[in-house]
Amino acid sequence: MAVMRTKMFSLALATGLIAGALPAQVWRADQGDGTYRNPVLFADYPDPDIIRVGGDFYFVSTTFANSPGVTVLHSKDLVNWRIVSHVVDRLDGDPRYDLKNGGDYRHGFYAASLRRHNGLFYLAVTPVGHKTRIYRSARIDGPWTYKELDREAFDPALFIDADGTAYLGTSIGTDGTVTLLTLDKDLSAVTAARQTYYNKGAEGSKIVRHNGWYYFFNAIPSKLAMTVSRSRSLWGPWETKASIDDKTGGHQGAIVDLPDGSWYGFVMVDAGAIGRMTNISPIHWKDEWPFWGTPQAPDRVPDRSPKPIQGYPFAEPPSSDDFSSPRLGLQWQWNHNPDDSRWSLTQRPGFLRLHATQADGIWTARNTLTQKAQGPRARAVVKLDTAGIKPGDICGFGSFGKYSAQLSVVGGAQGTLTLRMQLTESTTDGPLTQVRVPAQPIAGRTLWLRTDMDFDAKEGRVAYSLDNRRWTELGGAFPLAFDWRTGTFQGQQLAISCYNLTADGGYLDVDSFTLSPLSNGTRP
Repeated sequence: MAVMRTKMFSLALATGLIAGALPAQVWRADQGDGTYRNPVLFADYPDPDIIRVGGDFYFVSTTFANSPGVTVLHSKDLVNWRIVSHVVDRLDGDPRYDLKNGGDYRHGFYAASLRRHNGLFYLAVTPVGHKTRIYRSARIDGPWTYKELDREAFDPALFIDADGTAYLGTSIGTDGTVTLLTLDKDLSAVTAARQTYYNKGAEGSKIVRHNGWYYFFNAIPSKLAMTVSRSRSLWGPWETKASIDDKTGGHQGAIVDLPDGSWYGFVMVDAGAIGRMTNISPIHWKDEWPFWGTPQAPDRVPDRSPKPIQGYPFAEPPSSDDFSSPRLGLQWQWNHNPDDSRWSLTQRPGFLRLHATQADGIWTARNTLTQKAQGPRARAVVKLDTAGIKPGDICGFGSFGKYSAQLSVVGGAQGTLTLRMQLTESTTDGPLTQVRVPAQPIAGRTLWLRTDMDFDAKEGRVAYSLDNRRWTELGGAFPLAFDWRTGTFQGQQLAISCYNLTADGGYLDVDSFTLSPLSNGTRP
């Protein structure tokens, strides 16, 4: 225990975490003066759905094939958020979730919808290509169980009407016909299906009731825009008007009420390589229509605004990690379901141990540990112990996504180690890898690897150090990009990996991961 306490103190001292000197996030939305700035989280939290339960707000986001899946965050003021759970501990129902048959990048669990009803949390989600599931739990942090419906409802919008009847709204942008599925009292089966209206290009529906009106919020992805529709009945007739778009604030989201009766909007905005971020906006009403922004600047999400609710302290998801806990932090996800026999936080307490699994590259390497990259400019450093690396092992750290730039330690004969930088680009023909720096020998067992990402410049760089003071950059700048067709459908991630081209190999011990802002005066 003394060794553990010493390690934790040393990490805190080295990273400035003592007395809260360094935030866990690169971007701080809460300005500390009663205002906030958008986005509330400068990271990839796509397809948001936000509800209020009493004085608590809960935010659910898409996680694709990452495991655990379907992240839920909590806030008291819509600005300061913490991760509280992942609904899906382990992705099930498809062998591709175990990285078989090519894996399931770009698919997995999309656009969940969260509601509270009769003392339970309900969450509707449709794994791509599979039937819709309704998860339920008495607690937001689980455990969650689910029942599967008899059909696939794309981007389901869960809605509970005033009489307790539950519905799922669903539409696919290539069509735009919005269908309402009526659910039974247990929210476990569809009892009726009826088309309610047509909205060309609509998907990502959300349903809200206010002042005797029903409101549909729909994304129009082809235009990166949002529409709002209203009716006195769920079955129409509907009036539809244009709302905001990605130039004025975002294109997929809805509104949520506050305890004082006011309203705020939440909306997703495509933001390039960082992914799709969430903006929060005041809502004002005019002629029974909700408008983002203020009456002085309607249909525009403000860059900066008074906090929706004052008086709550700063909070944020974790990022830096010294791996001293016996459980993996909620900020981490695996690229697919992990092989739990090939990683450990207990085999060497205070370290994450990744055993090298057989794979032909990082795209197919199981047990690649990922964390969302953060903008606008960030620096991530891992401290490694390489003593367990065996011949053929390729173990490293870097970016993961459309472009995966990995600075890797490669095990050779007689225990020799070399360092190389390789860049993998995901294309329609599959991942293509180039080695950008020939292998060069390194000495010693302790090594620091660094990844810098500048999302304004859309480029990153990697470097290594033998003492955490003098750094050597390798490979030059590499691109940062988002591409739903050939990437992971996610913003760039940070990733720690360890694999072997021919057989299961040795292991990599990860001592710590530290994330910090990259100053404007520092070249990435």
